[in-house]
Amino acid sequence: MSAHLLFINSLFRPRSSCRLSYQVRHLATPSASTPNLKSSFRETLVSGPSLDDFISGEPIEHVVLGNTKGPRLPSFLKTKIPSGASFNKIKKDLRGLGLHTVCEEARCPNIGDCWGGKEGATAEEGKRAATATIMLMGDTCTRGCRFCSVKTSRTPPPLDPHEPENTAEAISRWGLGYIVLTSVDRDDLVDGGAHHFAETIMKIKQKAPHILVEALTGDFAGNLENVSLVAKSGLDVYAHNIETVEELTPFVRDRRATFRQSLKVLEHAKKEGVRVTKTSIMLGVGETEEQVMDALRALRKINVDVVTFGQYMRPTKRHMKVDRYVEPSEFDKWKKIADDMGFSYVASGPLVRSSYKAGEYFIENMLKGKATENRVTNLVTQEASTSHTQTT
Repeated sequence: MSAHLLFINSLFRPRSSCRLSYQVRHLATPSASTPNLKSSFRETLVSGPSLDDFISGEPIEHVVLGNTKGPRLPSFLKTKIPSGASFNKIKKDLRGLGLHTVCEEARCPNIGDCWGGKEGATAEEGKRAATATIMLMGDTCTRGCRFCSVKTSRTPPPLDPHEPENTAEAISRWGLGYIVLTSVDRDDLVDGGAHHFAETIMKIKQKAPHILVEALTGDFAGNLENVSLVAKSGLDVYAHNIETVEELTPFVRDRRATFRQSLKVLEHAKKEGVRVTKTSIMLGVGETEEQVMDALRALRKINVDVVTFGQYMRPTKRHMKVDRYVEPSEFDKWKKIADDMGFSYVASGPLVRSSYKAGEYFIENMLKGKATENRVTNLVTQEASTSHTQTT
């Protein structure tokens, strides 16, 4: 047969008889070195505990899941799922008026406790006992502190001009006796949002003069004129958190925030005539006992009235790690130390936060007590002045 005929014949040869010189490997084809996963899994099941092992009640080997290197969350830091009529009403009002709270944005573990009011109380009592911390100027901060879960951006959305009115309306509708206002940092604004903050406070006082207002502000980049603007707006408590000890501030807070700058804010607010100044310290970020003592001494030196201690809890894996979980007995120790140093009120506990309602009960009474004391002093002064005039 000629070569030409052999070539033609090969073209019509069936494919099944073709022999390729190379091997085609598909993605789903296991390589010779890969073990059979199905049989391996089957062997694991066979060698593992059976149903009889679970029913027998005999202890079996524990399987540890998650990160075993970091400290485990202790039982005293676990909280219930938030619920209740007061909780649902506050949440509904907030959504309807487009307002934000630090309770939600910062994932506070006390949200159910604060919004839920007093357990077993009437609807009216629960409403009076409930507390919400309104976050002004949006939900996006220009700073990026390593412990905070609030969203960050160099160019957050513009301010809502209706927010002061909406906030005052919501607060007057709830019928609360004590409200906390806070805000994100707005370094993109010329005044840091001080005028917006002050306007909100003034509108609340116009609509509901009986409500005590606590303002938890940022440091306004150290601009004390902006601090004065908020301090003179009619608030009752000026709060600004130092967050941690001076030595750890660069590692915990945004680089634009400093320990000494925060002290100046609190000191200036007091000089402007604010009746109560307040701050908060997180424990469990790596601080030493002596560093905490130094921070407390610095706070007493500028006459800060209220201090709170709470456990730092990591909001997500992208945030700063927890150094340790502080035992409740240690929080009790810090409360006693701060009380002995002369602070008017100290709230200290694993779940305590700067605006935790347990402290607000006392502060409310303290403010009312100071108001009564001032009225008595004024009456005594007037009587003394009258007597002096009559004798002359």
